[in-house]
Amino acid sequence: MSSIFSIAALLTGSALLLLAGGLHGLLLPLRGLSEGFSDSSLGLLGAGWAAGYMIGCLVVPMIVKRVGHTRSFGVLCSLAGITLLLNLLLMHPLAWIILRALSGFCFAGAAMIVESWLNERATSNTRGRIFGIYTMINLGATTVGQMLLTVGDPTGFVFFIIGSIIYSLALLPTALSTAASPAPLTQARLDPKKLWKNSPIAVVGIFLVGISNGAFGTLGAVYGRRIGLEVSDVAIMMSLALLSGALIQLPVGYASDRLDRRIVLIAMAMAAMALGFCLTLFGGINPVATIAMVAAFGGMIFSMQPVIVAHASDHAEPGEFLKTSGGLLLIYGIGTMVGPVAAAPLMTATSPSALFQITAAAHLTIIVFAVWRMTQRAAVDADERTDFVPSLATGRYNTPETSTMDPRYDEELEDQADSNDEAYHDPAVDEVRPEAPEADPDGLNADAGKKI
Repeated sequence: MSSIFSIAALLTGSALLLLAGGLHGLLLPLRGLSEGFSDSSLGLLGAGWAAGYMIGCLVVPMIVKRVGHTRSFGVLCSLAGITLLLNLLLMHPLAWIILRALSGFCFAGAAMIVESWLNERATSNTRGRIFGIYTMINLGATTVGQMLLTVGDPTGFVFFIIGSIIYSLALLPTALSTAASPAPLTQARLDPKKLWKNSPIAVVGIFLVGISNGAFGTLGAVYGRRIGLEVSDVAIMMSLALLSGALIQLPVGYASDRLDRRIVLIAMAMAAMALGFCLTLFGGINPVATIAMVAAFGGMIFSMQPVIVAHASDHAEPGEFLKTSGGLLLIYGIGTMVGPVAAAPLMTATSPSALFQITAAAHLTIIVFAVWRMTQRAAVDADERTDFVPSLATGRYNTPETSTMDPRYDEELEDQADSNDEAYHDPAVDEVRPEAPEADPDGLNADAGKKI
């Protein structure tokens, strides 16, 4: 328990960040609909978020290296709050798309900084527990943020103010902390050729899952309102989709650790297609039935990403987990940009249920490609597979730093250390050489080493 208390401030900051993010992400499409924004404009909000998030994963590590973790985190949280207020002042689709990209950039950077701090505090004995607690807290915070919309009217200004306040509160735990800044942030690097050689199904699958999840995550609320659901029903629907995505990962993980992961992925894609087909035919007839079907649909689509990452890890070379997961994250981000841009015009031209035609096309392609790949490569033996590790259900909040918190990365480091010890061991030089401290322009780490 002492290890958890020592990171309580960081977990609190992360929970507040995700609370504001959950509110922010659902508030914009609902308010945009009431302002008369087109489906295409709302779809571009999702593309803007994904683009900003990816840029943040690439650029923020350089900013942190220059000015430090504490300053960077404070600036990013403040900017996220400002963008939410500007959404209220600038009621125009183009302005919202730009602001959404900026908020994605800020959110990615802030999440990376919190995760790097948590990773620094974790040990090989506590990393798995900390990672699990972090995931569950963030899931709960995101859900609460979305559910806040059930108690008020998104057409006013109150939720914009509340969201901005929560973003500001998120920076307080780290700003008041006396903990030393951790090592520089991990930067994602994309090597498509190597990823393809490692696992073609992982590359194709993660891109298509990004299309599906990006389309639903951005336009699911639009679909709900277009078929006549109340705002409170939409908030419940999107929250249950997120929660079921987390809960279903338990049986999915159990199955994928014992069966060919491609079979599990195919089964989930088939279930998602069937549920999307039912929503196309019967969505909107009964609100309760619609919410239940969307919840089950969310359980399927939000559980695919960790299966794909686990499959890619099974085939990755030793020492390549971080590079593999980081590369897949960027490909997933590209997919989340494509999904809402493709689905929104189709929804306008035909019907709201066209959202599930886009997701069905993505899932059908996954099925066909996975079946073909099963004829090209045998499954990895069960005793040689890496463990399935649940992730944040949507995958939209994962960063390269999330991978460094993954217990599989910790096991990889231990294997490398054991290999080095076996190759060469000289007690005369068994001293620990401290690394050079990170640049700290303001002397913010004068009390380095103290616990939070």
